[in-house]
Amino acid sequence: MATSAPKSSSVSNLFAAPPHTRARPLAVARWLEAVAALVMLIVVVGGITRLTESGLSITEWNVVSGILPPLTESAWAAEFAKYRQTAEFRMEAGPAGMDLAAFKFIFFWEWFHRILGRVIGLAFLLPLVIFAARRMIPTGYGWRLAAMFALICGQGALGWYMVSSGVGNTDLTDVSHFRLSAHLLTALFLLAGLVWTARDLRNLARDPASRPAPLRAGAALVGAVLFVQLLLGAWVAGLNAGHAAYDWPLMNGHFFPEADWSKGALWAVTHDPFLLQFLHRWWAWVAVAALVWLARAIRKTDRFASVAVHSAFGTMVLLGIATVMSEVSLWVAAAHQLVGALTVAATVWAMHSYGRAQR
Repeated sequence: MATSAPKSSSVSNLFAAPPHTRARPLAVARWLEAVAALVMLIVVVGGITRLTESGLSITEWNVVSGILPPLTESAWAAEFAKYRQTAEFRMEAGPAGMDLAAFKFIFFWEWFHRILGRVIGLAFLLPLVIFAARRMIPTGYGWRLAAMFALICGQGALGWYMVSSGVGNTDLTDVSHFRLSAHLLTALFLLAGLVWTARDLRNLARDPASRPAPLRAGAALVGAVLFVQLLLGAWVAGLNAGHAAYDWPLMNGHFFPEADWSKGALWAVTHDPFLLQFLHRWWAWVAVAALVWLARAIRKTDRFASVAVHSAFGTMVLLGIATVMSEVSLWVAAAHQLVGALTVAATVWAMHSYGRAQR
């Protein structure tokens, strides 16, 4: 007696295009690239939020009601009163250190950052539902898209987890730099997934027999080196360590910084602002060497990606030096963070090309 084929419960098969229809890998790739652009935008706005110390200006996380900013003077006064209860205000701004106009400025950046997070969630979810309903997602990619949406949701929760470390009656005047680094690196990991998957889909659009690119050991090593540099940069931002020294290549006239080793080497490496700025400065050259190797490895098979990597890290290094020497100018530092995100995108593109070339 004939039996029916078992039904697959995998996310990939749920979203995949059935055999009798044609998937739309190019349309899905373009959508992911648009979301990647939004992620880069929110990374920049997040950087401005940190540089202006705006992150604690909104002390609650209201997913729906938080969409609208205060609309009346009494509502603004109520939000300002909540902010005045934070340690950041009590220990840094002081009773006369900030007026309502200044509060509105920092409130805007945190509000805009949160709004962009909601926009990214909707920009991913709504097209995902449409593509899935029309069975336009190629076989094998449903699980990736579902994982990325879960990452977006988790990113929102992680953002509040970060803010919660600095609100309330605590001794912290800023959010935890560990939580800030997790929040930033998760966003960059999402960006990497969007770029990699979009490249796979564009290759599939050109060649229906194309398979996803593998991650090769050499490319993974480059990614690990870049990850360390990004982690150090996040800690520098979280601890305001960019203000530790304003000269370059020396730090306050010395090559080696005057770090505090009294609490142990581990504490110094993860907390001392002088040592962290030093490490971020000089690990950058390790990252440059790794990126040069990757760019040269693919220059014959994907010249565009090779040029993009060279251009991105070169600009990022120059902006990093300019950030220090400008005494952490807001817009120079924001540009440095933007190019950092572009460097991640270019590097992932190159890692993808390297995997295909090695195959």
